[in-house]
Amino acid sequence: MTSSIKNYPTRVTTTFQGKRGQVVLDQIRTVDKSRLLKQLGTISGSAKEKVLSVLQEMFAP
Repeated sequence: MTSSIKNYPTRVTTTFQGKRGQVVLDQIRTVDKSRLLKQLGTISGSAKEKVLSVLQEMFAP
């Protein structure tokens, strides 16, 4: 996520912990589960749906 708002089709705007930001799907990285120490929170259901929709567009044949 980033707080820098850009009007890209691969970014989903949402609010997280009271701050407006974007899920940056054009900069996906793989991270081993062992590096994830704690969950910081969750995004809204509508933001999750939008993220999944954008990912489907990006990776669909």
